[in-house]
Amino acid sequence: ITNGNDYLFNVQIIVPNDKKCVVEIKDFQKTLNNRNYYLHVAIAPTKNIDRFEWFLEKATEIGIDEITPLLCKNSERKHLKIDRLNKILQSALKQSLQYKLPKLNGLTDFKNFINNKFIGEGFIAHCENDDKKYYLKNIVKLRSRYTILIGPEGDFSLDEIENSKKNGFIPINLGKTRLRTETAGITCCQNINFLHQ
Repeated sequence: ITNGNDYLFNVQIIVPNDKKCVVEIKDFQKTLNNRNYYLHVAIAPTKNIDRFEWFLEKATEIGIDEITPLLCKNSERKHLKIDRLNKILQSALKQSLQYKLPKLNGLTDFKNFINNKFIGEGFIAHCENDDKKYYLKNIVKLRSRYTILIGPEGDFSLDEIENSKKNGFIPINLGKTRLRTETAGITCCQNINFLHQ
């Protein structure tokens, strides 16, 4: 079993139970993180919570280190059940045979988030026409830390886009089509993962 913090435990079940087992730890080891980058996606939760939960599940399977739900000007969902979302992350962790549970932060105001200094590279994916949008493959420095902002249905406001740029976030292009919020998040996870193969 794993504790979600990169440790793998060899255990013997002492008291079996469907809800909660008692185990005896026989041996343990720290596992090696197979990824040589750190990915933090700050994403506005979707109005339909199923879509956000799908993002959490798939991002965990692909590989992500930290997720911050963002409260933006155009956000339609303003409340989350963090306990339920953590259970989804745990299930995806087990299913994908990984040992590091992504950190799930609480719902965070967009302005507060971008005003906090981030380590590494920061990117913002938005739908506005912008002459200075880049493809991740052309600007990512490998083996780094990445923070990527994904907006709500209805996109980031113009003020949010400008303020993020002033705080060091670089506008990125995710392709020729407009993506749903959860698809944009998965696309970023997959692009970063693919660039590190």
